[in-house]
Amino acid sequence: MTIDFSKYADGLVPAVVQDAVTNKVLMLGFMNQEAVDITHATGKVTFYSRSKQRLWTKGETSENYLLLKSITVDCDNDTLLVRAQPIGPTCHTGADTCFNEVNQNNPADFLWYLESVIAGRKNNPTEKSYTASLFAKGINKVAQKLGEEAVELVIEAKDDNEELFLGEAADLMFHYIVLLQAKGYSLTDVVNVLRGRHK
Repeated sequence: MTIDFSKYADGLVPAVVQDAVTNKVLMLGFMNQEAVDITHATGKVTFYSRSKQRLWTKGETSENYLLLKSITVDCDNDTLLVRAQPIGPTCHTGADTCFNEVNQNNPADFLWYLESVIAGRKNNPTEKSYTASLFAKGINKVAQKLGEEAVELVIEAKDDNEELFLGEAADLMFHYIVLLQAKGYSLTDVVNVLRGRHK
């Protein structure tokens, strides 16, 4: 990642912070190279405060940290997109965001986050990852596993055990997303088909 800190007189670049799950914009800060390095090293988003004239880790007094998920740079190499998990409200006023918006965690947003995690296991497999082991077994095994989970859900649907039913429903959803990724498709592709059918 190449960041052009020389484009601005103060050597700082804007850093837009976005919730990694909800995609809501949380705040805008500024970073120099040291702030970027410390953010990567600690996993807590750190800025250069123009008012304090020093490095400042978000949450250093309030403990409402921003836990780093990723940093990307824009096409001009002079603005950063920081994706993070907020611990508590982001704004010093107590609001969820510095734009006074509610950063409500829509449960459906988690599916897109989960999909990105599954894609990561596919593209960067590790030996300890169950998901990566599924991809390694090939499409037939992935499809077979989804079929097994579907049968288990149907069986649980005939009873009245909420915990078991929801557990099997979650297993089915997880393995469904794995199958989509194995085939090279995404949840968005399926949603687009559903939108096309909705009239």
